[in-house]
Amino acid sequence: MVARLLLRSWSRGLAVGPGAPCRLLSTGFEPSQYLQRSIVPTMHYQDSLPRLPIPKLEDTIRRYLSAQKPLLDDSQFRKTEQLCKSFETGIGKELHEQLVAQDKQNKHTSYISGPWFDMYLTARDPVVLNFNPFMSFNPDPKSEYNDQLIRATNMTISAIRFLKTLRADLLEPEVFHLNPAKSDTNTFKRFIRFVPSFLSWYGAYLVNAYPLDMSQYYRLFNSTRLPRPHRDELFTDDKARHLLVLRKGHFYIFDVLDQDGNIVSASEIQAHLKYILSDNSPAPEFPLSYLTSENRDIWAELRQKLVSGGNKETLRKVDSAVFCLCLDDFPIKDFVHLSHSMLHGDGTNRWFDKSFNLIIAKDGTAAVHFEHAWGDGVAVLRFFNEVFKDSTQAPAITPQSQPASTDSSVAVQKLNFKLSDALKTGISIAKEKFDATVKTLTIDYIQFQRGGREFLKKQKLSPDSMAQLAFQMAFLRQYGQTVATYESCSTAAFKHGRTETIRPASIFTKRCSEAFVREPSKHSAGELQQMMAKCSTYHNQLTREAAMGQGFDRHLFALRYLAAAKGISMPELFLDPAYRQINHNILSTSTLSSPAVSIGCFAPVVSDGLGIAYSVQDNWIGCNVSTYQSRNAREFLQCVEKALEDMFDALEGKTIKS
Repeated sequence: MVARLLLRSWSRGLAVGPGAPCRLLSTGFEPSQYLQRSIVPTMHYQDSLPRLPIPKLEDTIRRYLSAQKPLLDDSQFRKTEQLCKSFETGIGKELHEQLVAQDKQNKHTSYISGPWFDMYLTARDPVVLNFNPFMSFNPDPKSEYNDQLIRATNMTISAIRFLKTLRADLLEPEVFHLNPAKSDTNTFKRFIRFVPSFLSWYGAYLVNAYPLDMSQYYRLFNSTRLPRPHRDELFTDDKARHLLVLRKGHFYIFDVLDQDGNIVSASEIQAHLKYILSDNSPAPEFPLSYLTSENRDIWAELRQKLVSGGNKETLRKVDSAVFCLCLDDFPIKDFVHLSHSMLHGDGTNRWFDKSFNLIIAKDGTAAVHFEHAWGDGVAVLRFFNEVFKDSTQAPAITPQSQPASTDSSVAVQKLNFKLSDALKTGISIAKEKFDATVKTLTIDYIQFQRGGREFLKKQKLSPDSMAQLAFQMAFLRQYGQTVATYESCSTAAFKHGRTETIRPASIFTKRCSEAFVREPSKHSAGELQQMMAKCSTYHNQLTREAAMGQGFDRHLFALRYLAAAKGISMPELFLDPAYRQINHNILSTSTLSSPAVSIGCFAPVVSDGLGIAYSVQDNWIGCNVSTYQSRNAREFLQCVEKALEDMFDALEGKTIKS
């Protein structure tokens, strides 16, 4: 039951941070300043959340070998099996005991928190494409509200309302309700608010409600990833009151909160954004934003040059801004253009290090592009949903609203950077690298219209398992292989939970894929249906285990991290080519479902991989795929479509077409 807590996030998730401060930014409660007024304080459940369990070593080894089975031939599997046995009774047992002991000493957090955090911050690859994903908003249902200025104003104010509601402890806690008729009621909320925080989770549990970790929310606002040699740093300054706006590669700031912590009037914010949109200055010759797309060590060195060159205070204004609003000067043509624009753009009009960039195109198409070190999709999706709901249902301005008669030239500060020749050279090199890399990225999209969640549930099949099976079939048809596959699963049901990996490639999906792709005529529709049912059952089991912290990936990762930290020679299990291969995730997949989300995308995690963002809706299935030059995204999607057609034919009792 608890295992149904699955909340999916983007495929590389993390975060830590202290809980949001429980304080009001201004006296009194003015509804226009807040999104909501929760009966239960936002962080009420945080202290009593259950801790992320460390799986038993024998369970981890068993699950690891099950995931390896479809990827290895018999001799490779026997070798890996032997290494696992030696690890389980030898060095692995010692490391596991040390990990358990260490975990008992750190009850305030989870065993994966520190290592996972380090993984992100020590990575030297550029954050753009390698880590940062995006989610785009559906259009405002009222078309006249999709004007760029109107939508930018409304979304900015909704985002600041979210900030104020969070920091005032008035945001509804994130809770997964299995029986909302009992737990999602004012009666229950009025009761649970008086249960002490250290017991509150148990009170919710009694009515089948499962509060989720909210520690990551602290880093949503006023936060930036700062480049440092060897290991980056997360910076947050929650005293700052200004918004950062980027347009045509220029940087602007203005206050969105006044000295008392109240939101600046909507008409003033509208006036300031209109002023920025009317600035006809040509794009800068050396756009500073390119530096945030650089290798982290190179960027760290160049940033030091910026600081010592008289830009320290200006950079501080960028880093401490509430968030970064990017106003683009072109409309969006289609989903592929949208994905390229929101995932990377041209490099001039994003600050990729910011906790998130809210991007609004000329036609009002909007998206959130976020840096991944600080947080997972769960925190971002809650923010995303609340901003969409508030900006569309309670917009701060209308198409008839007039901007305030205020002198925006005084209120809006345009930031100027002093650039030495070395910095100009650094920017030019960063631009060359960025342009060369994004040229190699292909993105393509399909919508399968024959059916979706409703049809699959009627067949008693897990919709997610069938989407994953389609990807396995497609890759087998295109490349003749079963390869390492990653599906992200949130472990936010636990204190400082991050993500766990579901391994969708199994002996069941391999058998089923081979039957559909290589020998469909040898199997009746009934036999194919039985194979699909086995895939669904096993995938559901993997999903439940992952959501409950009972996968194998994070446990092995933590043991490997511990061995490296202790200076122990690396155990043979981690040097096994099979271990390297299963962590070279050629198919990296992630799903998000929300009425606010139009589409999402992330780049492949390996150079010969595919990044697969997908969504199973009631009556259709969407799939947005990114690849570099060694793979063919269009052909893969054609194979996905063929797989789904074949699966639906089999489920309807029809013969599979070759």
